[in-house]
Amino acid sequence: MFQDEARFGRLSDPRRCWAPWPIRPLVRKTLIREYVYAYAAVTPADGHLEWMLADDMAAKTMGLFLRQVAQNHPNEFVIMVLDGAPSHRSRELEIPEQMALIRLPPYSPELNPAERLWDELREKEFANKVFDSLEAAVIQLALGLWRLESAPAATQSLTGWQWILESS
Repeated sequence: MFQDEARFGRLSDPRRCWAPWPIRPLVRKTLIREYVYAYAAVTPADGHLEWMLADDMAAKTMGLFLRQVAQNHPNEFVIMVLDGAPSHRSRELEIPEQMALIRLPPYSPELNPAERLWDELREKEFANKVFDSLEAAVIQLALGLWRLESAPAATQSLTGWQWILESS
């Protein structure tokens, strides 16, 4: 599995959008800095997705997420590939017995297929939207993650491009 985390919140994400000529679309913008963190682990070969939302990105929270993944795969040994974030290297990080962590080289997000999840969510769930509360942003994020989780073929297509190239 490949793991990553990202921050989502109320800070708006204005992007280009389509509108018929000569209409110029208007997009609201907000600068409120309230955030929630999304943890995700994906298996690119089959599109299986595990996720969790949290208030912070700390070693203790990362340990909770790893425990959640281990509990959902009780009869499997999970090899978790992740980046070198401080919460992944902390001595306080508790790694479940049936799990091993492999760190990617520094400054190489293109090697982690889980990074593509965040681009998808930002484009489909957060682009050109303003949220009235952090709770509204959390609901939108959870709906987007649930959408990806409930469509393993789409998640596999999004994250597993290297597996497709190897099998053809």
